Amino acid sequence: MLWRSRGAGCGADGRARAGTGSTAPAARVPAQTYAVPSGMRPHDVAPALDGGVWFTAQGSGELGWLDARSGEVRRIALGRGSAPHGVIVAPDGAAWITDGGLNAVVRVDGRTNEVKRFAVPRANAGLNTATFDRNGWLWFTGQSGVIGSLDPATGEVRVFDAPRGGGPYGMTTTPSGEVYFASLAGSYVGRIDVTTGAVTILEPPTKGQGARRVWSDSKGRIWVSEWNAGQLGMYDPAKNAWREWKLPGERPMAYAVYVDDADVVWVTDFGAQAIVRFDPVAETFASVPLAPGSDVRQLLGRSGEVWGAESGRDALVVVRRG
Repeated sequence: MLWRSRGAGCGADGRARAGTGSTAPAARVPAQTYAVPSGMRPHDVAPALDGGVWFTAQGSGELGWLDARSGEVRRIALGRGSAPHGVIVAPDGAAWITDGGLNAVVRVDGRTNEVKRFAVPRANAGLNTATFDRNGWLWFTGQSGVIGSLDPATGEVRVFDAPRGGGPYGMTTTPSGEVYFASLAGSYVGRIDVTTGAVTILEPPTKGQGARRVWSDSKGRIWVSEWNAGQLGMYDPAKNAWREWKLPGERPMAYAVYVDDADVVWVTDFGAQAIVRFDPVAETFASVPLAPGSDVRQLLGRSGEVWGAESGRDALVVVRRG
């Protein structure tokens, strides 16, 4: 099914304790939005290899694909009861979806749109986010308290109990192949042994910070959006050390985090309804204001672009770097 959108400009007017980065003007990082059909309620995004952008449509049980040049939206039904959450792209261009409604990991072929489902052998897992390790296995989180892996070559799915029960949320893989996840309810970051599934708990300095999503930079440092604390955290495995920075504003709520190919860190702030850019060298923030109720829950990008889904407004948003 095809639908056409018109792009619209959105104005861009050791264990160290939390620091405060300075705030820079946002005029250099404008955003553009693209409407998607009403009721799709996009949740996560993933730039496609063909130049489009995949997005999960949690409201309609579909995978969407946006052509930012024409505004065309392609819709792919995932199955009755679908409520997709995360989406990532494999090296072959296929989209892989974590679908809490189907309790399955779903593969959508990037050329044929063929849908293949892999049932997760744990009821009501609350599937959330996925990442590939260096061996090509897909790892995923389930908010009910599980982590798991899927071998795309055989379809074998394994699940493991996460420490402290419910809470596993965002996931990332470092350049060296280590897999990390964030536990929102558990307020920790976990490092997974991809052979055994065992988890090493890494505790951020702020107690009860609500680690929500994680992303690796090119050095293998792990950046963390701390939802409860309104902070950006960073764990350096080489030094076994943490740093934290409070987001600007009175009541920041850090939801998503993404590190681009220049090692610039991007965070979404529900409190300010903004995408926030953090320069880790200068330790400065620059905020890109969004429309009220945008509620961007995840970020992902490619060279020169950072994409997100405005789950509260049926739209996708992109920040293009100059």
